[in-house]
Amino acid sequence: MSLSVKNPGLSRLDERCIRTIRLLSVEGVQKAKSGHPGMPMGMAPAAYILWTKYMKYNPANPRWHNRDRFVLSAGHGSMLLYSLLHLTGFDISLDDLKSFRQWGAKTPGHPEYEPDLGVEVTTGPLGQGISNAVGMAIAEKYLARRFNRRRFPIIDYSVYVIASDGDLEEGVASEACSLAGHLGLDNLIVVYDDNRISIDGSTDLAFTEDRAKRFKAYNWNVVEVKGDGNDMAAFERALKSAAKEKSRPTLIKLRTHIAFGSPNMQDTAEAHGAPLGDDEIGLIKENYGWNPKKSFHVPGDVRTNMRKVVKKGKDAEKAWNKLFAEYAKAYPDLAREFTDAAAGKLPVSLDEILPKSEPGSSIATRKASGKVLDALMPALPLVVGGSADLTPSNNTRFAGAKDFQKDSRDGRYIRYGIREHAMGSIMNGISVSGLMRAYGGTFLVFSDYMRGAVRVAALSKYPTIFVFTHDSIGIGEDGPTHQPVEHFAALRAIPNLLVFRPGDANETASAWKYALEHRDGPAALLLTRQGLPVLDPRKYAAARNLSRGAYVLLAADKPDVLLLATGSEVFVALAAAEALAAEAISAQVVSMPCWELFEKQSKRYRDSVLPPAVKARVGIEAGVELGWHKWLGEKGVFIGMSTFGASAPGKVCFEKFGITAANVVKAAKKSMGG
Repeated sequence: MSLSVKNPGLSRLDERCIRTIRLLSVEGVQKAKSGHPGMPMGMAPAAYILWTKYMKYNPANPRWHNRDRFVLSAGHGSMLLYSLLHLTGFDISLDDLKSFRQWGAKTPGHPEYEPDLGVEVTTGPLGQGISNAVGMAIAEKYLARRFNRRRFPIIDYSVYVIASDGDLEEGVASEACSLAGHLGLDNLIVVYDDNRISIDGSTDLAFTEDRAKRFKAYNWNVVEVKGDGNDMAAFERALKSAAKEKSRPTLIKLRTHIAFGSPNMQDTAEAHGAPLGDDEIGLIKENYGWNPKKSFHVPGDVRTNMRKVVKKGKDAEKAWNKLFAEYAKAYPDLAREFTDAAAGKLPVSLDEILPKSEPGSSIATRKASGKVLDALMPALPLVVGGSADLTPSNNTRFAGAKDFQKDSRDGRYIRYGIREHAMGSIMNGISVSGLMRAYGGTFLVFSDYMRGAVRVAALSKYPTIFVFTHDSIGIGEDGPTHQPVEHFAALRAIPNLLVFRPGDANETASAWKYALEHRDGPAALLLTRQGLPVLDPRKYAAARNLSRGAYVLLAADKPDVLLLATGSEVFVALAAAEALAAEAISAQVVSMPCWELFEKQSKRYRDSVLPPAVKARVGIEAGVELGWHKWLGEKGVFIGMSTFGASAPGKVCFEKFGITAANVVKAAKKSMGG
């Protein structure tokens, strides 16, 4: 393989830059002795063209709000991204490339959200990145409609994605791309790395549909670039087609070859997920005219050429800053809203507008949540909601909300359709916009369908708000297919996810307040279908104590037993405490709406809520026991579920499964040794 220019659209220097990207990528994998070298070799030309000629970004300020977004949805090819970040001047050094996949490195095995380093989203699980990109494109459309004015296009960025066969095979991507086509997100450009190889071998083993026709059916603009992935003249024509498209997202189907340029590994499954070997890399270097003895070598002309984007990026942001300064003079209120959002400031004090429910009434916490949204959302224009086709049940559409659609980009309510996993991933994409937040609802039992997105949100600290209604056997007649049992424990098992299960309307309002003010990770609100009494603050502790995670709802001077409960079961605990009092047994009732927040409190506070001297304890929750041992200790007794539910009225389900005040009384006596 000579250095002569053979590929249309590429100069001799372009070729050297591309070969540098390829070699840095395979050498990083080789040094780590693990990784995926094949994809970066095949996609290096397209990535190089995108990053040096088309994308708008500033390596000196990776968080510039009007930058184009780049999502490496094929996250297994992470060395491609890290090589690009290094060469274009981000805070990724050669030593960082050499530390690929090592402890504490800036270059983990798959890209993990770190916007200061140029990594826009976490893209290890296939399908997540392309689905996040749909949310990012929605955010751009909404922000442009919200803020742009004539002569002031302060928001006009595009979202670029490199996706693999694996991404397109994952169901979440199908859900998200279907919605993207419906919404006509013409600011979304996906480059499909059509290399036809997966871990098991040829994609012919399991993936033979016509992908182009599929995306055309989704209402995408599809452009096919055939060949070996090196015809950059044809690729640029495809990019220009995407730029001209004004009503559809674009899929550029780029036929590539995995491990392109490797004499013995090109087009093999082995090149997908294993190092090529020192001997093979030596042969590649010889073919490139590189010195085989040099590793992680960046020729001077390559570095100079690729670092030109630094000045270009600074100039672009400088021009934008000038535009924004003029915009601020013309539209000071909008400019202030923009800068406050960028700083993470809410436009209002939530305490001043948070609704309060009066005792004596009964209201399902899902409906209480709807009341909160009615009160808060008009004052929070950069928070958008939605539901996976369960709007009337989830109560997620606030009064006066307008749907976000192809012809109404100012809408703040997204109709996700029956696409739970895509909804979670798309919300994550919206929530990394730097300015917006997203919430969306479905039934709690279907959190299983979107668990991948919830986990990535927690891992990456995306401030997404997941609303899960119909939270227990209390939903009744829908039966065990719709009654969550193990889901409280499953969600609590995810690190950095705040799981709120409020016990009444006012706890629900406090949960929303905390979730909206919390920006260091996601929150999940678990809400009832059935009505719950509103607790009287003159008799019980105030709901604002929810911010501590758990609190003494009904105090006892010298408690004989502690009754711990969440959500609707708080009222079972209160009824049991009253029955115990009639037998001269003193019970202290503790509401535990958010275990994660309680665990973060001081030991002194935790001991004040759960006095260590009181060994007799009963935990009450309409779910499985998993996790309760940490609060109940050795003598504690759990009242809850050990099987799936049943189809019957909710009250009957609670009675038949033994989640009753009478059983709590028996459990309390048992825990006391009686």
